[in-house]
Amino acid sequence: MASTNDLKNGLVLNLDGELWSVVEFQHVKPGKGGAFVRTTLKNVLSGKVVDKTFNAGTKVETATVDKRTMQYLYADGEDYVFMDLETFDQITVPGGTVGEAANYLLPEAEATVATHEGVPLYIELPTSVVLEVTYTEPGLQGDRSTGGNKPATVETGATVPVPLFITTGEKIKVDTRDGRYLGRA
Repeated sequence: MASTNDLKNGLVLNLDGELWSVVEFQHVKPGKGGAFVRTTLKNVLSGKVVDKTFNAGTKVETATVDKRTMQYLYADGEDYVFMDLETFDQITVPGGTVGEAANYLLPEAEATVATHEGVPLYIELPTSVVLEVTYTEPGLQGDRSTGGNKPATVETGATVPVPLFITTGEKIKVDTRDGRYLGRA
């Protein structure tokens, strides 16, 4: 249990049997009446975002979320298998939990896997990864770096919009948060 005075970004709360991560919080002391804490919470499993207000000093239940650096090994059907780098234990993470991160996940890549009571909640990738372009249309004479974008398929199977001068076989840096092209690697 923690007080609303102990809230900080990233803290995971257990409210009504569901896990909520604190995205933003603000202590408010109005001129009249008692102080309160205004929070923005994100459901860890569904991603739903809600605003919730607590009276100052209210007790809230915190959840213990274990974040570990793990290595991605392979895909097993719809699931993904990760290995703990400290204990070498393997954990299977459902495809729904991995979500969009699967587009940027290469074998032997490291990721942070968050678990609660042994159940995988989500994975965090580094903010950028280097991927090889496996196919893109060839550029034409006159294509310039400021000329626009074309789709390129990378080695994970994801499609990334890239500048016209990128060719098949090049390694590019991609932002894992939104799939943007960041530059050549």
